[in-house]
Amino acid sequence: MSGRRRLDWLGLTPEPERELPAAVAALRASSHRPPTEPTGPTGPAPAPAPPAELVASERRRLEHLVLRGSRRDWLRYLAEVAALVIAAAADGAGQGDHPAALLAGEVVLDHHRMLIGLPGPGYARTAADRAALERAVLTLRSTSLTGSIR
Repeated sequence: MSGRRRLDWLGLTPEPERELPAAVAALRASSHRPPTEPTGPTGPAPAPAPPAELVASERRRLEHLVLRGSRRDWLRYLAEVAALVIAAAADGAGQGDHPAALLAGEVVLDHHRMLIGLPGPGYARTAADRAALERAVLTLRSTSLTGSIR
């Protein structure tokens, strides 16, 4: 095997690097906050913005993965994000940061769907996450439209 790294995974889409830092920081911050109570018929009050240092930390982590990580490291990070999204969808309408979860879920789901075009086992490896993310994104979309999970 040559000493060259396979970098084809880096060319899929720029959305993860652009969209995920703030969304993931919000999800991490909301997982450490106590549950919020619904404010009325529209559901929970909007979650506060994540602290800037959390967003900057997440951005540095992504930058490190893109510049120095491997495809396996990248997929491991995206699996971690998928777990945060799935947990947010399962928490119900009164908890978590659903807009951030929906954004992160859609970005990771799109990324995982594009893996079919790359060589290697990435697409097959992400099958379970794709299925779970599809369910979570549907739940989060319905929550966003109705203010509660039906």
